[in-house]
Amino acid sequence: MHPPDRFTCEEVFERLDDYLDRELTAAEMRMVREHLETCAACASEHRFELGVLDDVRDKLRRLAVPEDLMAKISARIAAEAARDDTD
Repeated sequence: MHPPDRFTCEEVFERLDDYLDRELTAAEMRMVREHLETCAACASEHRFELGVLDDVRDKLRRLAVPEDLMAKISARIAAEAARDDTD
């Protein structure tokens, strides 16, 4: 059994998407980051996943988005953020 303040590779892998999206608690973010600093296999997977996200972001930036769609998306994001703040 591992100490409660350390994640296993499996636990990190399960949280990697949420880590990249910064959707973990501060403690979980720290534990994933610390694991990535000491585990070459998980750090490699993290770099791969981060590269995929960066590629998707780059491609999305090149798309022309209709102004009304962008306004709807921004409004939805703001509404979700406000809802999360009240939870």
